[in-house]
Amino acid sequence: MITYEELFIGGTWTGPSSPELLDIRSPHDNAVIGRAVQALPADVDRAVAAARQAFDDGPWPHTPPAERIAVVRKLAALREKRADEIAALISAENGSALWFTKAGQPSLTRQVDAYLKAAEEFGWEETLEPVDPAAPFRSVVRREAIGVVAAIIPWNSPFSSASAKIVPALLAGNTVVLKVSPENTLSMNLLAELLADAGLPEGVISVLPADRETSEYLVKHADVDKIAFTGSTRAGRRIAALAGEQLKRVSLELGGKSAAIILPDADLGAAVQGLKFGSLLNNAESCIAQTRVLAPRSRYEEVVAGLKDLIESLGVGDPADDGTFIGPMIRRDQQERVRGYIRTGIEEGARLVTGGPEVPAGLEAGNYVTPTLFADVDNAMRIAQEEIFGPVLVVIAYDDEDDAVRIANDSEYGLSGGVWSADPAHALAVARRVRTGTVTINGAPIGFDGPFGGFKASGLGREYGAVGLGTYTEYKTITVPATR
Repeated sequence: MITYEELFIGGTWTGPSSPELLDIRSPHDNAVIGRAVQALPADVDRAVAAARQAFDDGPWPHTPPAERIAVVRKLAALREKRADEIAALISAENGSALWFTKAGQPSLTRQVDAYLKAAEEFGWEETLEPVDPAAPFRSVVRREAIGVVAAIIPWNSPFSSASAKIVPALLAGNTVVLKVSPENTLSMNLLAELLADAGLPEGVISVLPADRETSEYLVKHADVDKIAFTGSTRAGRRIAALAGEQLKRVSLELGGKSAAIILPDADLGAAVQGLKFGSLLNNAESCIAQTRVLAPRSRYEEVVAGLKDLIESLGVGDPADDGTFIGPMIRRDQQERVRGYIRTGIEEGARLVTGGPEVPAGLEAGNYVTPTLFADVDNAMRIAQEEIFGPVLVVIAYDDEDDAVRIANDSEYGLSGGVWSADPAHALAVARRVRTGTVTINGAPIGFDGPFGGFKASGLGREYGAVGLGTYTEYKTITVPATR
């Protein structure tokens, strides 16, 4: 049993405003696996005050970039040493298959390495020559830290979401209050332990597990300069409205309902196996999951049959078992939400190919959902338009390439997507027409050097690489007299 009776505020473990412990439960069987205190508004006040003082009066914003890079590099090394422990803890909290959380550890290294490379090459200060060579001035353009960053992350991929925000924020010289979901208290407190050993100055970072009401208090806090949020589009709209009232800087990585376009010449076996990972990874509790599969009418039933075989072959059960691909949903209410969408699909008239709202036999103690496939789906149906966040795929027929692009773009979201074709150049041409922030060709993984984020209701701003680092900086231009 893991127990945390203190909060990590400003780099120090300290007593909370309330000593009440929250039970952290396994999604597999709802057994208590840990207990930990949760932050309340008074704790937010302390964390923000520490971050404010560390930014306004402390050394971190003025520390040379090379030294900030060294601290983040040390943090990354500390995480790598505890990679197996981190993977096991996330799996226990989230219900993610253990093989997946282990495989995600090298991905975290690549994510951080891309930020470190960007920081090493970043134009922290540049001198611009005027258009007129005879002008009596030059412009010095600086990229400076924004201030106190409130980084708010979801439960589904906690270390990845945390790294995507705190790493660039720290590299840019900001101070950070990281607000994490109660479900991830144990793994995120482990992250706090790593941060305590990384060599950050006092006050630079806090890690606060807290509920939604406390999150909103943090968002509205007058001493927060920027909000970086990953989560639902509904919450993102609320945060954007609150940020607008105070003109806070804000970046939002929100929901998705991504489409995978299978072109007529695609290798269906490869496409179906690719969608195993592109659509169903992490129990399909993923904002980038390609849960709308667009198939040509000429090969529609082949695609449906292939996906049926795939879904029925997936191991469902204890995330610690080697044969498990689909584990439980994070919470009981999320399980019921997904099962409700399955019932909605049946009511809407979609063809239930496999699965259904019944809980898998023998797994009733946990938050399990039977992986489900719908065919004969109209893109206007709720199961095709709304983010389900669970293992439910829909197959939609299209007439020609223009129709496929139209259907893919007929969504309020625009976060991810995929194109499958025997001709990668042709697939690239189709991908250019899809209104979404990221498109993968034939299952190629998303890289961390390019920007990641969404069009439309899938968010504002970008993460990863140099572009993601830049979102944690402000431009400053200083005009100086030219020397002759």
